[in-house]
Amino acid sequence: MSHLFFALKHLTCFLCGLLLMCSPPVGLANAADEVVVYSARGEPFIKPLFDAYTKETGVAIQFITDKEGALMARLQAEGERTSADLLLTSDAGNLWQAAETGLLTPVDSARLRLNVPAHLRDAKDRWFGLSLRVRTIVYHTDRVKPADLSTYEALGNPRWKGRLCLRTSKKVYNQSLVAMMIAALGVPKTEQVVRSWIANLATSVFSDDTQVMEAIAAGQCDVGIVNSYYFGRLKKKKPALPLALFWANQGDRGVHVNISGAGLVKHAKRPKAAIRLLEWLSGDFAQERLAALDFEYPIRPGIPIPPAVVAWGTFKPESFNVARAGELQAEAIKLMDRAGYK
Repeated sequence: MSHLFFALKHLTCFLCGLLLMCSPPVGLANAADEVVVYSARGEPFIKPLFDAYTKETGVAIQFITDKEGALMARLQAEGERTSADLLLTSDAGNLWQAAETGLLTPVDSARLRLNVPAHLRDAKDRWFGLSLRVRTIVYHTDRVKPADLSTYEALGNPRWKGRLCLRTSKKVYNQSLVAMMIAALGVPKTEQVVRSWIANLATSVFSDDTQVMEAIAAGQCDVGIVNSYYFGRLKKKKPALPLALFWANQGDRGVHVNISGAGLVKHAKRPKAAIRLLEWLSGDFAQERLAALDFEYPIRPGIPIPPAVVAWGTFKPESFNVARAGELQAEAIKLMDRAGYK
């Protein structure tokens, strides 16, 4: 009996050893079932989507939210040690900068190329637009008629002297707007326009778009330039505010549009899983949900638009590739500085 006992004991140990050799280390299997996202978009605007993806696929999404500059600096500092697989941020200028500084790597995906229009993604497939927003004119409905408005350039006309409010030039949204104006008008003409804006300011520039709109509603000024989703957020909280959007430049190049988007981190540990998430975010369900979470637009036609956004009317957008916002960003910053735009 003792011999049989020892034989069974050794066989059991041998089988256990085989199981340990064949099993992955603790945590490794779980690592394959998750994606890590560095996001400059706040939790309320991404978590519902990530939760839906996890429910559908079983893949957990870990995410860290911060300002875009802080996240890009973190990726630079972490290098190959980073745990991030995707960088998700707003404005093509930020995505362009992340790609040009080597933080992102190209993605070969026929699905992404099909879902994301060419002018809303990087020509080298390092980043892809996921939602669309418009930066346009906002006005006081009691003191301004839509017929009084036309283009961004016309906000520099003498009729708007002391009636214009603007957000600071330090924010990338205005840098991208001016960069796209450079693409359309050239440097001399754009600088002339920006100088005329500054001459028409009713007050010092504001730190954010909400403050611009509140100043207009309070009678401090009559017109301004804001991102459409900021307008949606404020009107949801205060629907009685006498404010409306006007789509600029409909008679020529179209209104300025920009994106939120994402790219695959160069040192991603789970690139295949990250690309699958990126593809899913470009799909119909995610596009509709992403737009609805923050008063934005899907990146392609045919996807339902939130009713509150539909109410703003249709518009003709710029047709330039949004990458131009990044390519001309440095020139735009220098121009605004010369023009005295703080």
